Amino acid sequence: MKKVKKVFVAAGCIALAAAFGITANKAYIRKESEKYNLIVLDTTAVPEPVAGPVIEADIELSEVTMHYAVYGDKGHDLILVHGNGGSKESLREAAQYLANDYKVYVPESRCHGQSSDPGEISYDLMAKDLKEFIEAMGMEKPYLMGHSDGGINALTLAYTYPELLGGFISCGANTVPETFKPYFTIAVKLSDIFRPDKLNEMMLTLPQMNEELLSKIICPAYIVAGENDIMWLSDTVFIHECIKDSKIAIIKNGDHSSYISKDGKQAYVLAKEFFDSIV
Repeated sequence: MKKVKKVFVAAGCIALAAAFGITANKAYIRKESEKYNLIVLDTTAVPEPVAGPVIEADIELSEVTMHYAVYGDKGHDLILVHGNGGSKESLREAAQYLANDYKVYVPESRCHGQSSDPGEISYDLMAKDLKEFIEAMGMEKPYLMGHSDGGINALTLAYTYPELLGGFISCGANTVPETFKPYFTIAVKLSDIFRPDKLNEMMLTLPQMNEELLSKIICPAYIVAGENDIMWLSDTVFIHECIKDSKIAIIKNGDHSSYISKDGKQAYVLAKEFFDSIV
């Protein structure tokens, strides 16, 4: 009981410290964000979401049975990749809007949702799974938009298999665990006390990206984060600066999920503007 009590006291202190830190640094965060394409996504002209999915199935890959959904049946292939602990449902709304213009695939990563758990998980393994998924579906130069761990997956896929993608958007990715803001790292560690989980362990130890790896990316890349995201802005900028000719945007007043998994309209605008710019 004493251990539990101490954990709750610590959690309360962390929450207060995080709130104070956000308030105290708000002006500084805004000033820094304005240097790196601080934007507001205009959703006034977004079309109505489509019904769906039109397909929901499993596919056997070399190490995992991957569950996936497909929305729409026209336009360029676009893969949406959810974050840590998520599923295809995390990006359902984004998929329904994007299906107006793309054939949208929403796979569930290994150890997530209805996909199988082969016992191991890492960003390298998930990138391999995605490569196999793309090949099994017969896609050629698909676009990819990933959120959080999905954003890390996008980067990992793009530098491991440089010729595979036609372009990607990485939302809310970090290069190393040390670039998370302290309140988030502590929250994950506290969560792991009550429920040890390999997904938490992955966030606390991976990824381990560097300039050498990121500089291998050659396809069009858009590096995006929320103004109040869970990782430091400097890491988002580092990713952008390591990838030749990449674009960067910071979503004004956005947090880690507000513009993608929590708002399909904003996800639509973000994706459409970038992917339509690819020649």
